[in-house]
Amino acid sequence: MKACGIIAEYNPFHNGHLYQLSEAKKRSGADLIIVVMSGNFLQRGEPALVDKWRRAEMAIAGGADLVVELPVAYSVQPADIFARGAVQILKALDCTVLSFGAESGTGDEFKEAAKMLLDHSEQIDTVFKEATPKSQPYAARMETAVNQVLPNFSLDVNRPNNQLGIAYAKENARSDQFLDLEVITRVQAEYLDQSLNSQGTIASATAIRKALLCEQPVPHEAFSYVPDRTAQLLSNRSYMYWEKYWNLLKYQILTSSIEELRTIYQMEEGLEFLLKKAIQSAKTFEGFIEAIKSKRMTRTRLQRLCTYVLLNLKKEDILEAHSNPATRILGFSSVGQQYLGKIKDQSGVHLLTKIDKKTKKFWRLDIKAGNVYQLADQMGDQQQDFARIPVKDIDIKLHP
Repeated sequence: MKACGIIAEYNPFHNGHLYQLSEAKKRSGADLIIVVMSGNFLQRGEPALVDKWRRAEMAIAGGADLVVELPVAYSVQPADIFARGAVQILKALDCTVLSFGAESGTGDEFKEAAKMLLDHSEQIDTVFKEATPKSQPYAARMETAVNQVLPNFSLDVNRPNNQLGIAYAKENARSDQFLDLEVITRVQAEYLDQSLNSQGTIASATAIRKALLCEQPVPHEAFSYVPDRTAQLLSNRSYMYWEKYWNLLKYQILTSSIEELRTIYQMEEGLEFLLKKAIQSAKTFEGFIEAIKSKRMTRTRLQRLCTYVLLNLKKEDILEAHSNPATRILGFSSVGQQYLGKIKDQSGVHLLTKIDKKTKKFWRLDIKAGNVYQLADQMGDQQQDFARIPVKDIDIKLHP
């Protein structure tokens, strides 16, 4: 069976994702679609709008055949590390194609771009560190460095989906097990669009989240841009966002010593002092971020750091998780279940169908992340990991 992989967050699953799944399967000629999906905390350092189980159900209802979880040690990371974890899992699950959305470019162009970046990585790194203005954001500095070293570089590295696509392509090129790349060009909406697209049925996840959070509890307008099952799973939910975790984060920073904060993953450049100072007067999470962000310390970088503080993640925790790869099976269709039966024993990653006394050692950080996520979910009636079983497509049909 030919498997095509997709790397996603589905925060939430919307009509653009539905389009991508359909196009990926059609263009790749795959028998099934495998999605590696972030869990309850996401790449830009944010809690997911709704938990991983509801988002996995959205994906299965939308045509995914197998949804597995990207561990928190990879899901809340810069693009290169995020890509490393996700691509490694897809390869371990014997995918032969990786499909992703991008603002421009073809699979061959991304492969060539990745090769050029890897071949000239030392030069680009030197220019990035020495020649680009330190006051610029990371993405702008990287674009300047790439254009200086590779003036004929064909892809725009300052576009968010292109950035992730390049990271996937670079990770793909680093091993002998190459995946074909199938690029689906974004349609109707850009990644960071803030407003719902009145001229079509596809809007960005950013715009949909904004509408959902503004229109609780009955956000009819936002529901026009998501499949029916997504709308059902979002209805009457308590949506998760950073302000709901503000008091928990504030407690962590206030009660931790400077020495303890210094042990947190990615706590560099004296950031522990900056956090300690700003927490004294900040009234909200948004106010806290505004007080500490700068052109060098971007919102995304600081939100990731806040996630590490919230979850009390240390450098050794991340290194341990990276050295012992595992993934959680969140859902599958009948085709996905058949595929799992064929590859489970030969997979190069710990495939966890359930979390219990025997398997919890492989999922320690994610159990903690799930427990913390649940603290702010007043409507959550189940634990995130123990006693949970994968979502099945037949159950979705039985319970509309």
